[in-house]
Amino acid sequence: MAIPVIDFSKLDGEERAKTLAQIAHCCEEWGFFQLVNHGIPEELLERVKKVAAECYKLEREENFKNSKPVKLLNELVEKKSEDKLENLDWEDVFLLSDENENEWPTKTPRFQETMKEYRYELKKLAIKVMEVMDENLGLPKGYIKKAFNGAEEEENAVFGTKVSHYPPCSHPEKLTGLRAHTDAGGVILLFQDDEVKGLQILKDGEWISVQPMKNAIVINTGDQIEVLSNGKYKSVWHRVFASTDGNRRSIASFYNPSLKATIEPAQELVEKTDKLAVDPIYPKFVFGDYMSVYTEQKFLPKEPRFQAVKAK
Repeated sequence: MAIPVIDFSKLDGEERAKTLAQIAHCCEEWGFFQLVNHGIPEELLERVKKVAAECYKLEREENFKNSKPVKLLNELVEKKSEDKLENLDWEDVFLLSDENENEWPTKTPRFQETMKEYRYELKKLAIKVMEVMDENLGLPKGYIKKAFNGAEEEENAVFGTKVSHYPPCSHPEKLTGLRAHTDAGGVILLFQDDEVKGLQILKDGEWISVQPMKNAIVINTGDQIEVLSNGKYKSVWHRVFASTDGNRRSIASFYNPSLKATIEPAQELVEKTDKLAVDPIYPKFVFGDYMSVYTEQKFLPKEPRFQAVKAK
């Protein structure tokens, strides 16, 4: 079974209705899909691959060799222990945002200019994807974006980028690359490695690998999209497995609500339809409160998180 692949360029042609329906099906049944012909220049994506790989080699690899996961794994191996490292991820990761530009890597040539250009293009794509979701849900254009920005008119939504590498692991059976979880936020756009596998999603009780595709962008819906759609769109469990294969690149950008934004099921989706009332199945909450709970419960089922913020 393969993750659905959508040709995003067909939204502008005769196959628009068919493509909209395909995306709606992906959001409802999968929570993940891959976009090709998404409008981001291939030349830029090739540069992103290059600077990401160079950054890891120049600025990250030595620190990872001395990291907690490496030390604990080595200790297990030396002891010939049968134990596993349950609460640890085999991942090197750092974040990029407009707010932390002074902390971006500085030793890798063209890293900053390339990633700024990439993030600019990804943010535009995220907005287009959200507008498609608006249309498919029968919501006004820009509804999700406005909800994420909060009550104020200005741009308050958070757009961040998580740059991860999953280096080769000598004993991948003893830990995971990244433990199973759902994403807390809104729309996530992933530029994953097109050679080294690792990402899996949970579909109908089965773990399915997200097949590598050159220069595709993987889209997944986070917890807040599930809430806004009143459960019609799914935020699904996913994980990354550790591997003895090469160093896996993963660059995930996320369009999330402002921490002050109030999130709740869209009224258009819970009002009377054909004289039948559809009840909201998620509480109304402030996203910052949800994130406080999520930070402590990221790798636990999502449903108790909704109940926890409901009680606040």
